[in-house]
Amino acid sequence: MPGLRTIRRIYAFFFFGLFLFFLFSTDFNHLKGYEVSLFLEMNPLTALATFLTSGTLYKGLALSGLILIPTLFLGRFFCSWVCPLGILNQWLSHFANHRRPAESHQVNRYRPLYRIKYYLLALLLVLSGFGVLQIGLLDPIALITRSFVLSVLPGADRAGMGIYLNAPLFHGGVFVTALLFILLIANRFLTRFWCRVLCPLGALLGVFSQWSLFRIRRDIDKCTDCSKCLHDCQGGCDPHHELRVTECHLCMNCLEQCPESALHFGLPRAQSSVGKPLDVGRRRLLETAVGGVVLYPMLRSSTTAQASPTPEVIRPPGSLEEGDFLARCIKCAACMRVCPTNVLQPALLESGFEGLWTPILINRQGYCEHHCVLCGQVCPTAAIRPISVEEKVGQSPFEKPITLGTAFFDRGRCLPWAMQTPCIVCEEVCPTSPKAIWYRSTQVVDRKGAMRQVKQPYVEPSACIGCGICENKCPVMDKAAIRVTSVGESRSKKNRMILDGIG
Repeated sequence: MPGLRTIRRIYAFFFFGLFLFFLFSTDFNHLKGYEVSLFLEMNPLTALATFLTSGTLYKGLALSGLILIPTLFLGRFFCSWVCPLGILNQWLSHFANHRRPAESHQVNRYRPLYRIKYYLLALLLVLSGFGVLQIGLLDPIALITRSFVLSVLPGADRAGMGIYLNAPLFHGGVFVTALLFILLIANRFLTRFWCRVLCPLGALLGVFSQWSLFRIRRDIDKCTDCSKCLHDCQGGCDPHHELRVTECHLCMNCLEQCPESALHFGLPRAQSSVGKPLDVGRRRLLETAVGGVVLYPMLRSSTTAQASPTPEVIRPPGSLEEGDFLARCIKCAACMRVCPTNVLQPALLESGFEGLWTPILINRQGYCEHHCVLCGQVCPTAAIRPISVEEKVGQSPFEKPITLGTAFFDRGRCLPWAMQTPCIVCEEVCPTSPKAIWYRSTQVVDRKGAMRQVKQPYVEPSACIGCGICENKCPVMDKAAIRVTSVGESRSKKNRMILDGIG
């Protein structure tokens, strides 16, 4: 039935092209959010995991029903028809592997190795049940979005594609690049290695596909056991025998390869064989669940910004309190894609392992533009809630602006304070009204005994919003003389210089 295979290819090209179009787009002036987060919001695994950690289903994630409900009828169509990482793996597997038929048949048979993804899914969901959201590390949509934002797009920009106005730099981008390269090169050795062995979203869809009404079926009277259907099988689902519907990616290649037309897609017929059930051991699932229970206190025993506020962990405007933020953030880097100044960077271990690749502000890299609220508009889980410009800057009806942190002077490095050198850059660029940075003209004596007048700057903490532009523009290049830390941030009631009721 070549028609279904052709339709699948058309859909695959369309959705992969749509994914690239959204990511490569440079006009975010009229952004509504779905341009970057559409694929992330269609993700059932994100919806389930964030529901377990936060107890709520963010409105955008209702789109996941567009994938989950058809899976109950059609099986794992998402993996070959829609998923960008799955489609990329499929293309690479096709073009990189040119084996003899006997070798292809052997490689594309089902292997017990494919059970690993179900155990990974169980582990991640158990941790989610305890409030630890680590789905984003292995979720395919978050993974490929993060990889493209932190690695592929900056590389393409440097190759002359003109994606950014200013070429961005991302901390830890080399590690993300290496991880993506390893996952893609693995297709050379095992067709769709990621999808067959590791993908937790594929495992979730495989579980739901057990009850699919429409699936690929084999007519046992017509089948001659030639195994030609294994030649281009993408899922390793054994269509030549008793098809494992939980592993079938619905690539439709076997329908075209079968010389006897013994395979068809649809409802069962009188001569149709019975499919294999999910091949997962209950004992192994129980062991995995116990492993998740044991791992949970170990993760929470490390120092994090949730347990103790950390000066380097400055979150984007609109971010939830740290515990709630980590319970929602899937590390997708969508916010970093739309940030116009490149200030949003993937965290390493500043907030502990739970905070790996979550967004933080590194002000020497950029600054939070005063009237920009794009990051909250693209966040698929509302870890960064959508806010208006009026709320961010404290215009009516809002009484106060959103504060990200507070700036502090290092007088030992500040030019007017330490070197009697005139400089008022930080005061000039401060965007608040009245300005949070002010100065006082002072007479100082230089080394030669001559009197000089300089303007020494000060910070008014109650007016500072922690945007970081002063740190970014400070002419002391290596380590700025004025630096922003997270203290005083609006999202936290305890991260204060002076707690209520003290002093």
